Amino acid sequence: MYIKDEDTFGLKYYEYGQAFFGSYKGMRYRVVRDPMEVIFFLPQEKKEEGKLVATVWPEPFAYDVTPEDKKTTKEFDFTDEGKLAMTAWLNEQYESRMEEWKKGLEEEI
Repeated sequence: MYIKDEDTFGLKYYEYGQAFFGSYKGMRYRVVRDPMEVIFFLPQEKKEEGKLVATVWPEPFAYDVTPEDKKTTKEFDFTDEGKLAMTAWLNEQYESRMEEWKKGLEEEI
């Protein structure tokens, strides 16, 4: 396993409307709760059901300046099980596309 579940913070982090950014050997990734809004302080019955959304793209660029056609995104349930599935997906993406990630490391900005 390349990326561990604890590498992407717990679900409470995403209830503050924050994105998490990480990278692993040429693969960059972003994890957010959709909708991306602060729900932490709301009573449980007022919290909308959301999704955990993970996006991967090759280095060297940041998320905001990477063309959409270079990004791959997948949604997961906003649960502990969904987060584990998301971590497994990140690892699958890294392993199945290693050559793409290595190429990104070699490119100059």
